[in-house]
Amino acid sequence: MLPLLRSLWDEPRPARPPRRGRRDWALVGLLVALTVLEGVLRPDLPWRTVSVTLTVALVPTLLWRRSRPLPMVAIAFGSLSLAPLLTGGHSPETYTMVFLLLLPYSLFRWGAGREAVIGLAIILGRAFLSAVVDHPGLGDLIGGLAILFSAVALGLAFRYRARARRRELDHVKLLEREQLARDLHDTVAHHVSAMAIRAQAGIATSATRPSAATEALVLIESEASRALAEMRALVRVLRQDQPADLAPGQRIADLERLAGRARSGPSVDVEIHGDVDDLRPSVGTAIYRLAQESVTNALRHARHATRIEVRVSADDTSVRLRVSDDGDPSPVPAAPSQGYGLIGMAERADLHGGTCEAGPNPDRGWTVTAVLPRKGAAT
Repeated sequence: MLPLLRSLWDEPRPARPPRRGRRDWALVGLLVALTVLEGVLRPDLPWRTVSVTLTVALVPTLLWRRSRPLPMVAIAFGSLSLAPLLTGGHSPETYTMVFLLLLPYSLFRWGAGREAVIGLAIILGRAFLSAVVDHPGLGDLIGGLAILFSAVALGLAFRYRARARRRELDHVKLLEREQLARDLHDTVAHHVSAMAIRAQAGIATSATRPSAATEALVLIESEASRALAEMRALVRVLRQDQPADLAPGQRIADLERLAGRARSGPSVDVEIHGDVDDLRPSVGTAIYRLAQESVTNALRHARHATRIEVRVSADDTSVRLRVSDDGDPSPVPAAPSQGYGLIGMAERADLHGGTCEAGPNPDRGWTVTAVLPRKGAAT
């Protein structure tokens, strides 16, 4: 019990409460007008002048109910406790005073834990004093406390609903950041690796084929243009604070762009079998990105490779991707050295309800295999 009370006492205030606006001023003006109207038209209003004056004086507390909830509760309910000194022991009552329920609501919606505890003690103290001075019936007392605690419960409900919503938004933002990071890695790594390989090939063959340098520059320019276009698409999403599309137009049909690499280095052969036209865009993009990353890894790490095969096959339930090269045999890398590429590929496949595995072939080279459901992850 003690840890629970300590946790309640240490509860911080919610961040960024709404600022005072035109609606607040309009509410105050309306309540003042209703109070004056009640004072004029209500014949049975006791201590008319004191009741109307006190109500009008307390209405402005609503303007600071979010930014300073505890002082407003103390001013309002403290004034009500002292008012019987001016009325001969009777509490002033106006129908308009129902607005005071907004103060305990705001206290538990926007106040810190210790403010809520202190404010509730002030409110209950005022209720006890009213019971002693005015002698209300048991039914009226229970009804008043029920209404009070309903306002408190409503404030707590909205408080924790907003907190849950904020946690959900933070989780969504984190997922978007992770997906954008994977997309950024795939885009940059693929195009930069291709540019580096072509530059190395141009340097190596420039002595015997002077035109090779020009060809390399042309290919590098093409890869740089594609990289810039995809980078701009990602940056546009971030700057405009829009939900990440994460699929800047890439589909399985775009895998043909990976085929027919430069004259130097391994060639890339792409084959697509089955119906891939009606795949979900997210699944098509995932297959494209997995293939792109696999080809990039093969270009960078497959020693003495002459050929990279990209095979996509689709049936009624799933899409299967297989990317293999014929490079020199190499040991399976240790888990800590896998880097973000293989981790990102596995995460991307898992997000779509599929699997992605990578490992060396029995004879030569390396193979990446991914299987994704046609309809993506089950919801």
